[in-house]
Amino acid sequence: MNQWIRVVVIAAALLIAETVVAQEWTDLSSDQQAVLAKYEQQWVDIDASRRERLVRGADRWLAMDDDQRADLQSKFDQFQALPEASRTELRRRLQIFREMSPEQREELRNRLQRFNRLSPERREALRNRFRTLTPEERAKAMEKMRERVQQRRRRANRD
Repeated sequence: MNQWIRVVVIAAALLIAETVVAQEWTDLSSDQQAVLAKYEQQWVDIDASRRERLVRGADRWLAMDDDQRADLQSKFDQFQALPEASRTELRRRLQIFREMSPEQREELRNRLQRFNRLSPERREALRNRFRTLTPEERAKAMEKMRERVQQRRRRANRD
């Protein structure tokens, strides 16, 4: 039994060491280095989780075709043009989204798709109506939406 514990600990240590080594700048492919070139000088100072996210992002970028890259670059430029307070708020919301369960994220995506299928006039009317609600009314409206979602799930599970 003791031997198995040692084997597991050694295997885990090797995996961790491999992950740390894989995070070194020189271990990146030349394509990854080209995409992440602006981070080269500070790479050693970037924490491991951020480096991992940057590498994953570089890999996604490299997998995109030219149209996808142009679309993403346009969105990034729009983000950069926002005031710092707006960018901070968007980052906060992204963090909340990342902390959601996969089911919650899927439900949010489904709601957004339903909302986007509405006519532009109906979407604007709903936005205006939501903006005029008090915080208490907003909370109540959100709770109502959650209840409707749960009802739909129960119906879908019965079918």
